[in-house]
Amino acid sequence: MEASARAERSDGRRTRAAILRKAADLASVEGLSGLTIGRLATELGMSKSGVFAHFGSMEELQLAAIELAAGIYATEIVRPALREPPGAARLARLIDAFISYSERHVFPGGCFFGTTIVEFDSRPGRLRDRLARAQRDWIEVISGFLIEGRRIGDVEESADVGQLAFEISSVLTTADWLYNLHGDAEALARGRRAAMRTLSGALASPARASGLAAGPD
Repeated sequence: MEASARAERSDGRRTRAAILRKAADLASVEGLSGLTIGRLATELGMSKSGVFAHFGSMEELQLAAIELAAGIYATEIVRPALREPPGAARLARLIDAFISYSERHVFPGGCFFGTTIVEFDSRPGRLRDRLARAQRDWIEVISGFLIEGRRIGDVEESADVGQLAFEISSVLTTADWLYNLHGDAEALARGRRAAMRTLSGALASPARASGLAAGPD
């Protein structure tokens, strides 16, 4: 009986994970408001009651989808950067990892947060609060990497870290939007160049800045 119970729990976790991944994929295209239990059930070949049984409400499902997306964002963008040494190399890898994330359509509608934050930016509630936290976390990652770079001498001591993080984030988000709107990879190339130019302008060493011009290996 114990083995059977463990198998049921494992199956339940896999089913929940499949529901959340499908929900995040759909939300990246149609927004969190576009999610319905019926749509998810149809997409997954499940009953409505089978989908609903894993969540207490649609809002709980939406919040769980945001959590899943945040984890994927960290895995796809932040973790690759952390494999580089602090400073210019780590910041450049962060930019390249975002461009790769967008280019590979990790989510079919482009950046999950680029879609959903716009959807909820003027709609108070738990979903907006969670999305706002995700956006702050992203800015803090960029800012933290810039502060690391300043501490080791890669980034100018006088650099306005908050402004730089804002500019880099804004450029990358715009590149993702334009890439998905027009299907034009040049939008991502332009976004990368703009983000790297912003970063290069804050670096203490011209040699370090010139080394960022090439794309990822």
